[in-house]
Amino acid sequence: MPSIQKLNFDAVVVGGGIAGVESALNIANSGYKVLLVEKDLTIGGKMILLSKVFPTLDCAACITTPKISEVARHPNVTIFTQTEVKAIHKQDNHYFKAEIVKHARFIDESNCTGCQLCEEACPVVVPDQYQYGMVGRKAAYIPFNIASPRIAAIDIENCILCGACEKACPTQCIDFMQHDEEYQIITRSVVVATGFNLFDPVKIPRFSSETAQNVITSMQMERLLAPTRPYNHVIRPSDGRIPDKIAYVLCTGSRDLSVGNPICSQICCMYSIKQAQLLMGSLPMADVTIYYINIRSFGKGFEEFYEQAKGMGVNFVKGKVGKITEKSNGNLTLRYEDIKTGKLKEADHDLVILSVGVLSNDDPQQFFAENEWKKDKFNFALQKDLFFKPSLSNIEGVFLAGTTSGPMDIPDTILSAGAASMETIRYIKQSTVEI
Repeated sequence: MPSIQKLNFDAVVVGGGIAGVESALNIANSGYKVLLVEKDLTIGGKMILLSKVFPTLDCAACITTPKISEVARHPNVTIFTQTEVKAIHKQDNHYFKAEIVKHARFIDESNCTGCQLCEEACPVVVPDQYQYGMVGRKAAYIPFNIASPRIAAIDIENCILCGACEKACPTQCIDFMQHDEEYQIITRSVVVATGFNLFDPVKIPRFSSETAQNVITSMQMERLLAPTRPYNHVIRPSDGRIPDKIAYVLCTGSRDLSVGNPICSQICCMYSIKQAQLLMGSLPMADVTIYYINIRSFGKGFEEFYEQAKGMGVNFVKGKVGKITEKSNGNLTLRYEDIKTGKLKEADHDLVILSVGVLSNDDPQQFFAENEWKKDKFNFALQKDLFFKPSLSNIEGVFLAGTTSGPMDIPDTILSAGAASMETIRYIKQSTVEI
């Protein structure tokens, strides 16, 4: 193993989603050197995988891509993808020492042209995590068309070392002898923008997400509606048929003490209404029903967006879904409590989307020493000053951006990233003066 490489930066931003990209850009534009660390193969986070954003229905990728392009070519920003933060140690009031590992991509990044010839030649097919398992990908692959960086990677765990990709590569950039690289980073500040996790509906067996093929999650539906989607149409997974009766089950894994997440995820109502409107446009003959407990349209333009969906013909049923049962033809029976009448009812649908909620990401707890990273009672990062300086963590010099501190939509995430970057700049300036 080669020696540990040492690098110095003014700020390390952990997480390459929209919050991390926004934070990195703001700090870099102020003249400071930034290291943007992302554990995935590409930056952009979940936002770049979305179809459109609510309530304006603007293209999510069209908003994200210019920022990604800007941060990728910014002279003050260094980007490490497929990189894991092992530990962050606070040395004194002025700087941190971070230990990170840049995992081998088995590709010479400087020579890869993104031609995808290695992908065409590879004989191994595995589930595509970027399409949430709905289609396959090769063991040699580029994550998706608008990935940044658009560089191939070798999934070494599934690679059979047949050499087909090496023969097909015109620049001979495939290198199976690559190894992980370790770095020691000295930085004045840290921005934690690790984002959120989505609730796994398998934890609610009565919804049959593990057994019924035509029960999918909201992120799978996002991919079916997105420009970089796996198919040309919205189809049922079981038989490829275009669905006629579509149902959304809101608050799947939110506001539910039985699964350990009692809080509202804030985004599920509106992204479900957004998807329903998009479905009404792509499948004008389909019936779309949303089963909800309460519609929480709290933001600017949200209530009007909700009323617009009702005007388009989306059916809203105030009722708690208790069970989803698969029929022999793949259709699904929803048993629910109609809150308006107080009666138990059943309805048949041929595709059901579970609007999964937001959970905290526990990665930051692994970065810092035991008991150093504080969390609130919902397992999100503890905000030291919730009302006046919400981006401050309990560790001086460590700042919170985006959904690290709690559920929020995209505009609030960008606003949070702006606050975190401004606090970081202030902190860097103060520490520079003191030194």
